Amino acid sequence: MSVERKLATVLFIDLVDSTGLVAASDPEVVRRRVTGFFDQVSHCIETHGGIVEKFAGDAVMAAFGIPLAHEDDAERAVRAALAMLEAVHKLGLEARIGIESGEVVADESDSTFATGEAVNLAARLQQTASPGEILIGPAAHGLTVGRADTEELGPVQLRGREEPLWIWRVTGVPEDSPVRPLAGARFVGREAELDLLANTWERALRGRRAHLFTIYGEPGVGKSRLAAEFTSSLEGATVLKGRALPYGEGITYWPLAEMVKAAAGISDDDPVAEAVEKLRACCEDEAVADLLALASGVLEAVESERSQQEIAWAAREFVEQLAAVQPVVMMFEDIHWAEEPLLELIEHLAAWVREVPVLLVSLARPELLDVRPSWGGGRVRATAIELEPLDAVESNELFDALVEDGELEPDVRIAVLEKTEGNPLFVEETVRMLVEYEGVGGLDRIPDSLHAIIAARIDRLAPAEKALLQRASVVGRVFWAGALEHLSGDLDAGGVEHFLDDLLLRDFVLREPRSTISGERAYRFKHVLIREVAYSGLSKSARADQHRGFADWLRERAGDELLEIRSFHLDRAAALLAELDGAPPQDLASEAAAALEEAGRRALAREAHRVGRALLVRAVELEPTLERRFHAARAAWRMTDYPAVAAEMELVRGAAAEAGDRRLEGRALTALAQVAMNRDADLLRAKELAEQALETLKAAPGPDRFDALEALAATAMWVGDLTEAERIYIEQLEIARATDRTDLEVRALHALAFVYYERMEPDRAMPLLERTQELAEETGSILGRAWVLRSLGEGRLLRGELDEAEKAIQQSRELFAEAGADVHLARTLLSLSQVSVRRGELPSAEKHLREAIRILKPLGDRGTLCEAQRQLAQVLVRSGKLEEAELIALEARETVGPQDHGSRASTRMALGLVRAAQGREAEAEKLLREAIEVLDGTELRLFSVEPLEALVQFLRERGRDEEAAPFARRLLELSPVAGIASSFEASTAKIA
Repeated sequence: MSVERKLATVLFIDLVDSTGLVAASDPEVVRRRVTGFFDQVSHCIETHGGIVEKFAGDAVMAAFGIPLAHEDDAERAVRAALAMLEAVHKLGLEARIGIESGEVVADESDSTFATGEAVNLAARLQQTASPGEILIGPAAHGLTVGRADTEELGPVQLRGREEPLWIWRVTGVPEDSPVRPLAGARFVGREAELDLLANTWERALRGRRAHLFTIYGEPGVGKSRLAAEFTSSLEGATVLKGRALPYGEGITYWPLAEMVKAAAGISDDDPVAEAVEKLRACCEDEAVADLLALASGVLEAVESERSQQEIAWAAREFVEQLAAVQPVVMMFEDIHWAEEPLLELIEHLAAWVREVPVLLVSLARPELLDVRPSWGGGRVRATAIELEPLDAVESNELFDALVEDGELEPDVRIAVLEKTEGNPLFVEETVRMLVEYEGVGGLDRIPDSLHAIIAARIDRLAPAEKALLQRASVVGRVFWAGALEHLSGDLDAGGVEHFLDDLLLRDFVLREPRSTISGERAYRFKHVLIREVAYSGLSKSARADQHRGFADWLRERAGDELLEIRSFHLDRAAALLAELDGAPPQDLASEAAAALEEAGRRALAREAHRVGRALLVRAVELEPTLERRFHAARAAWRMTDYPAVAAEMELVRGAAAEAGDRRLEGRALTALAQVAMNRDADLLRAKELAEQALETLKAAPGPDRFDALEALAATAMWVGDLTEAERIYIEQLEIARATDRTDLEVRALHALAFVYYERMEPDRAMPLLERTQELAEETGSILGRAWVLRSLGEGRLLRGELDEAEKAIQQSRELFAEAGADVHLARTLLSLSQVSVRRGELPSAEKHLREAIRILKPLGDRGTLCEAQRQLAQVLVRSGKLEEAELIALEARETVGPQDHGSRASTRMALGLVRAAQGREAEAEKLLREAIEVLDGTELRLFSVEPLEALVQFLRERGRDEEAAPFARRLLELSPVAGIASSFEASTAKIA
């Protein structure tokens, strides 16, 4: 038995005081009245397109949207409820009703059975309602706004529910309930279509003949809005509107009835005699009036049936009489739902109304042509247009009209327009959802109103076509015919081809001009939301089967070429079955884990660290192995996520030691050494772990020892022993070249160049950076290119070439973000902040530094964090924000590690500058002198520049030029460029 997930509306109705009725009446009377109750309720439900789910005592449960969805199921439920109360009241009984919409699970048997929260809430609302009352929940209310009159009752505590539920009381339905536009929405685009309508109207006026103008379009594309914009511009014309209904009794001529009542001034609550009188007054011929009364349901006393031809004649006489007074526009909406007699009547009017100006505007979805292929054909006064989605400019204009400044985040615009693909209703409803729910749920959720529209279209497909569309939705926005043949064992290849052709004609899918799998025909869902709604209709067990089936097809058809896609589908199958059964089958878990691991390692190889991390973590969850745990932790290491590295690499180290895997143990020790240095600022522990790693890896290949050497070199850099760091980097370079590892050569050359920068030897550094850039471009290394660009940018910043510096550093920032290397990204923001400082753009510098701090705090990289904090303190001093500057400078002093000589000096200097600005001169001078003393005896020449500049400036501003002179001489001795690098941050010399 097939099970589907549906957006449905559930209605519960129950008799009030049925116990008292039984006690006070004769049993036969009770039986007749209760039977009448059930008959009337069932009739109202079925008339409005619902089904009776079950009878329980004196209660009835109905569902609207099962087994077939309609876009207005919630409105149908409300109208059925109002009809029920009226019918029950005529029986001398009272009832109460609860209605709610939501996702339910239902089978496709003759006796459907729906389950879901909407069922429970509808039952609770019915129990809460008073006699004669209809209560609806928030989902049903959202689907009927503008289509039902309600009173808000606020939050109500329902039995069995922890949180209160916001509810409304239904008081009626408006006579005319078009889809409401958002407040502030204006007409956008469609100028050409509006001009064509206007020109056709002019032809009708000049020729005094009827013209038929049909506007085709998918739901929400703007048919009604275009027609409304046209009619609102007319002067001296009678505009009559009627909407074809998809449900109910006496609906054949419903649009005509609406027009006749409007022209005659008849209200629905007018007594029959009064209504007939109004109609006869409107019509010159009593026979015409009686026929129209019959067609519109006004004259119930007329029992004899009349032919279509008679009613068509009466309608023509009626229209010609109106148009003789002034031109007439008759607007027939939703004629794709019209019954055959109404379609015949419209075409009759188009052919036979003469000598008067009449424009017949028909709004329809393309499926009208399925039932009436010849619609409008062969008529010289017939025009048809199809509305296409708005283009990018128009979509942006509509978005601006809907959203007030600051109401939604700027990046939401791009996401909304990508998701809605130019459909105006989709744009409006998505914006409405985001505004009303303040972004909760985000764009992953489809507004119920759109879900209902699209689901109704899908449910009108033949069962085989619908099944094929749902299977295609499992594959994705783009899918292949061969995959559907594999997933559709119940259909032969010819059947799949036939149904795909039909889906193309019905505008559900499009041909994809280029297929990523050779020899396979590719298709694409016309709209991403069609794909999402089709997918949502599948049960989770069906989704799991289809995901796994598609993964099998991919393995057979593409091998490892599309491994990442196959791993995704295997993972989805495993996750769905785990949700249903508690755990996936072991064979599926193993297959998915293996595919995810390989995909994750491939992602790491191309430096997509964030993606690789997610894939590998999931592989570990499905089937943990030591190797997988290491690679997942390695991905965190490449992302510089030190909290994750610390926890996971410690587990890997222990497991590797127990398993006797010296290679993994050594690599885990290397990672832990970097954690000890960067997160804990414990250089002694970092050095110990790095040396332990080298000992463990002494028999391992050179590349395995490379990272351990890098960690050891970094400890030397931090204490200012550049000679030792240089020796280690040269050893790394030899390993890289001996093993022909260009990627490692890039890292070694880059690190060695920074040693020379720190020694203020740019002539030695630049050739290395240029060679690094060449190698990085050859290998396509994202990180390599990013490192080099940042280094080159900082070099240009040192020389005062600000534009070139900013360009290179910004490119570096984008690459680090792409690679998911957050600490490196934060360090790049520090460099960008210095460009801003040099330009005097302090707000920009402050923004960069705050962003860097936000990134670094969760990662725990103390070495970079303390530099970001102290630089921010210095910017705040220059901005006059001394109170916050003091707090940040003190925080930087707490962050810095005890052996981090460079940052111990820079954080002292930053606090000294704060104290100087506060007028605490003795403290300021002491801190500035200490900063210089910390660096004495180290080789950190570049790091010494800024503290020396700060002390020289401090002394000279106080007229103490003699005391400043020796420090100024030391500054000039460091480098001839030191004098122009007055604001360059030496912290950029820290090696990653």
